[in-house]
Amino acid sequence: MTQTSENVTWLTQEAYNKLKNELEHLTGPARTEIAAKIAAAREEGDLRENGGYHAAKEEQGKQELRVRQLTQLLENAKVGEAPAANGTVAPGTVVTIAFDGDEDDTLTFLLASREYASADIETYSPQSPLGRGVSGKKVGADAQYELPNGKLASVRILKAVPYQS
Repeated sequence: MTQTSENVTWLTQEAYNKLKNELEHLTGPARTEIAAKIAAAREEGDLRENGGYHAAKEEQGKQELRVRQLTQLLENAKVGEAPAANGTVAPGTVVTIAFDGDEDDTLTFLLASREYASADIETYSPQSPLGRGVSGKKVGADAQYELPNGKLASVRILKAVPYQS
């Protein structure tokens, strides 16, 4: 099966291992725990009015969705080193851009998959319009990306450094 670069998620070995461990937990101990919760709630009687049963089933649904997401992500993942500190925008870099050349109107974000998203920095996917527009550009270069209304926006790359978690 041929993969396009848009379906591939680049992960560091550390991130891959973390996601793989989460998947193993969800498909092992966590699955056993939720099955036990459902069984215990089922023994309480009438399922139509059993809040514990419905909550456990909802939790199971969310857990299984996460299992499918992780499975797909890991199937399409490529493990590699963090990007080089060479001023080129690539997945895993923290990027600072200026909108329309206005050095005062800036945005700093991490270019990475949502698996890297954290509360301390905004994250944009490499597949997002902005992510595609800035990927591969060097510091000082101009880039364009398409806005939701179909118009093009211009940005200048001010900074691109490897993300340090």
